[in-house]
Amino acid sequence: MMDKSTENPGNDTVSTKSNKSIKSDEKTPTEGGINVSMMEKFRRSFRLPTQSSSPNPSNTGKTEFSFRRKGDKDRRSSIGEKPNFEEYLEMQAFCEATQQLIDREKHLFWETAEANKEAVEKLAADQKALEERIEQTVQQSLSLSREEAVSALISAVKAINLEEEQDQLWRQRCQTPPVWRPKKWKECHDTVLHELVYSRLENPSSPTGDEVNQSSIQADIQSMGRQLKKDLQWVVEVVKNCYPPEMDICNFYARQYHQTFSARLKNIADFVLDDKDCSFLLRWVKEFYPGILEKPELASNINTEALGNLLPDELLKPLEEQYLSKQQSDLMIYIDRVLDEAKKEWDQGKEPTRDDGCYVSPVAYDVIQLINGIVTSAHITVRDPHKAQKITSNLTDFMQRYQNFHEDIIKQNKPHSKAFIKANLSCVKQFRDFIITESHLFPEDVRENCLRGLTEMKQSAHTYLLKPVHKILKPHYQKVGTSDWLMNNTFEELLNSTEEELQELQGSSQSSYQELIGQLHQEVTEEYVRRLLKGEVKLKDSNQQQKAYETVKENAEKLHELFARMGSKQDWLKEILTKIAEVLKLQDIPAIQMQIVSLGSAYPDLSEKHVSALLKLKTNLSKADRKIVKTTLSDTLKESRADPGTRKESYTGGETRTFFSNVKVMSPSFPSCISSCRG
Repeated sequence: MMDKSTENPGNDTVSTKSNKSIKSDEKTPTEGGINVSMMEKFRRSFRLPTQSSSPNPSNTGKTEFSFRRKGDKDRRSSIGEKPNFEEYLEMQAFCEATQQLIDREKHLFWETAEANKEAVEKLAADQKALEERIEQTVQQSLSLSREEAVSALISAVKAINLEEEQDQLWRQRCQTPPVWRPKKWKECHDTVLHELVYSRLENPSSPTGDEVNQSSIQADIQSMGRQLKKDLQWVVEVVKNCYPPEMDICNFYARQYHQTFSARLKNIADFVLDDKDCSFLLRWVKEFYPGILEKPELASNINTEALGNLLPDELLKPLEEQYLSKQQSDLMIYIDRVLDEAKKEWDQGKEPTRDDGCYVSPVAYDVIQLINGIVTSAHITVRDPHKAQKITSNLTDFMQRYQNFHEDIIKQNKPHSKAFIKANLSCVKQFRDFIITESHLFPEDVRENCLRGLTEMKQSAHTYLLKPVHKILKPHYQKVGTSDWLMNNTFEELLNSTEEELQELQGSSQSSYQELIGQLHQEVTEEYVRRLLKGEVKLKDSNQQQKAYETVKENAEKLHELFARMGSKQDWLKEILTKIAEVLKLQDIPAIQMQIVSLGSAYPDLSEKHVSALLKLKTNLSKADRKIVKTTLSDTLKESRADPGTRKESYTGGETRTFFSNVKVMSPSFPSCISSCRG
């Protein structure tokens, strides 16, 4: 609404009231003493209509004349008159212009018996002019550079909604509508925006530097994607504020961009793409485009789930298969190169490098980085962990090659073999931990086969490194369980030699070294028990049995102390020797029964042969007594077969308990010997 008062050059104010006229006999002094009433009549005499015989008093299509002095401003606002249609159009006040046309339309078609032809033609022309200006404004929605342009779009949207309401009113009337009804400006608006989006993706912004080395397909996709992202951000930041919430303009734009982008990508996907273009297209469809829509500012304004997939399954599936096959091929090529480089170092007679005193190999680290990087990236791209697992489906072949290389190092037994095996032990540990922790990267059968192969590699490495140790310790093993061992405590010699050999075993990573000496700890304890059960010493009375108890218990303490100091975590081995020592000391049959049951419950691989050999050391026990104890053990074992055994790692990473099954009790008719693996 214009201001109802204005200052005249003489600082006298002329005031009019909006709904009242000045009476002819009322004299109000003004500039030059002219009577206002007389001036008003004079003005009317010069007012010329823009449309002949227009009876509509609200018709804005008029040309008005008023007195002016040189330098005076238009005095229309001084008498409270609104701008006419052309002025509203020039001001881009489209809502007000539309309302004027609707008022004229109502007057001509609803209030007048017969519409004036010239007035109708003028109205039609004005309607067309307004429609063109609104269309131009809507076309500029994605490039609003000034505040005036934003205001113009707001006004244009209001005008569209006004016209939609007028269309609806005409549908409810029985009268014949004018030729321009229904206008369907909302449909026109949607069409204009659809064409706008199409043109922006058809001719996106100029490519930037990162597209220089891309193929034409990649550059095209990336340019469209960048334009889409930029425009949608503009929509939610600026355009959204120009529309009422019920028009849901953000989702409308999102659908237009989604459908247009999808159509363009379908055309591209119909071609036979090379691997790089295929990968690029798939990443945009499955990774980059969803990533754009997941941005908080877009996700809070756009219903992304309703948009669906950019490509249908019949086009997407071949792309995924081609992409995954290429990733699988690349992975195998890369990890085979890593292994070939390690073989080259071996063939040249070079020892592995040392890091903090430990031999290290890059095989596990490099391969793990490749697997983790490629499979994780593929998981993000295809958005399906099971599909991504296809990439590692041939990993068993690589692991078999690695295992063959490992066994060949052992077989050749060159001067640098031990260094390589120690480095390999660290790799085996790294591979195991990775496969168990990141099991989702592998098909189940591949995971199990790889873990089984790694366990075999670890066991063969332990055997290779520990066999020379057992060979050196053999003379000391032979004294265990003899009269000399019982009376002269020769066990110290075994401990001293063992400590020296433990120093020689160093060179792998700390965790691998702990596993290695833990294995030696168990094997030394097994050999100790086997020698004791051989039965060379005869304990005829309680005094000798007490002496044997003290000796075994002391040996258990010292053996445990040595290995624990060197890093072994196999504390349970001490318990076995302690329980055996208790059996040697006890004289009461029920007490012996309880101790054997305790031993058998803790270690279910304890057999009647082991118990029989142990009880035979106590020569004061009768055959019947030994049978009672063995029967008690047999009954206990039947109830405890389901219990887990001693802590020996299985290939799957679980634990079983085995000890006595590795302690062979020889029949008296066979000569005793140390197992082949121990020299």
